[in-house]
Amino acid sequence: MDRRLAVAALMIFTVFLGFGIIIPVLPMMVADIDRTTAEWHTGLLLSLYSLMSFLFSPFWGSRSERVGRRPVILTGVLGFCVSFVLFGLAEDRLWLMYASRLLGGFFSGAVTASIVAYVADITGERERTRGMAAIGMSIGLGFTFGPFVGGLLSKVSLGTPFFAAAGLSLLTFVLGWMQLKESLPAEQRALQRDKPRASRWAAFRGSLKYLYILAFFVTFSLAILEATLQLYGMDRFAATPLNVGIMFFFCGLIGALVQGGFVRRYVRHGREGWYIGLGLVISAAGFFLLLTADSWTAATVCLCIFGVGNAILRPCVTSLITQKATVGQGLASGLNSSMDSLGRIAGPLLGAALLWLADWLPYAVAGLLSLAALGLLFRFRRLDQAAPHSA
Repeated sequence: MDRRLAVAALMIFTVFLGFGIIIPVLPMMVADIDRTTAEWHTGLLLSLYSLMSFLFSPFWGSRSERVGRRPVILTGVLGFCVSFVLFGLAEDRLWLMYASRLLGGFFSGAVTASIVAYVADITGERERTRGMAAIGMSIGLGFTFGPFVGGLLSKVSLGTPFFAAAGLSLLTFVLGWMQLKESLPAEQRALQRDKPRASRWAAFRGSLKYLYILAFFVTFSLAILEATLQLYGMDRFAATPLNVGIMFFFCGLIGALVQGGFVRRYVRHGREGWYIGLGLVISAAGFFLLLTADSWTAATVCLCIFGVGNAILRPCVTSLITQKATVGQGLASGLNSSMDSLGRIAGPLLGAALLWLADWLPYAVAGLLSLAALGLLFRFRRLDQAAPHSA
């Protein structure tokens, strides 16, 4: 693997490790303060983080076009580190948890938007899917180890996982400062500085808009799962944070293996659409099977099935967006990151509402949405084939 790609993959791994750490621990921290409102505070804290990322990802992506990917990425990682220090100090202070999530969401957008643009800079069109699969594998590994580490370290104290994430973020910042080379030539940055700032929605046109909406639905359904699984498991089979951490560990491990092996090896240029459809069907099957789980072991198997589908489709969607984009990669990646954030804003809120109504509703709705997204894929392919140069 190219050293630049390896460093970029490590940095995105750190961000999603930090995101994953919170999944099994946050519901318990909030429930310790007030169990009656745990669903709503969990959903709001997850959504607030993503709202900030949504609002500022295009800003960071556009900024990276003007000043370079490297300074934006490093700024994001350092700010992310500070946000986790604050969360570790929060204990029973909800206001500090909310402040930490605001800060974390603001800076995470700098990393996610700029890393994808960075990989698009250093890979050719035919190698793009493999490059995005490496990033997807790192995201999967972050989710693999994040919940597991969070559940394990929560045995020490509920704040310990966040201090560990802050320390890793700081180490990653130092490595990035030493090793991450700028991918955008100075003359190209100067050219972008002379252009008027484009709206984030400049990339939302033609057949591509259906891919962006599809990317939203993929994250939306995943966010429903992340926000509700701990509370669902607590009620259904007395799941602990460690149990849920192990469940996400195996889900992420399977996903990372699929992306690092199957996607990188077998998904060829021009075949991404077919694999997106396959991934959506497998994801839906995982959601529906989760409704039958009567133990955390059975739920783990269902979660792994979902993980296989999610691991197949996410890098293919990202690769197609970067291939078809007619605007700068920073802007296109910023919009993609914004759609991801929109899914993470709406998903936890809807998940909390559905869980309050009935514990089976979040996963039934997420499965149906995965199948409905096939219609978006069909629409994209039909328009793209009819006007291949207009997207």
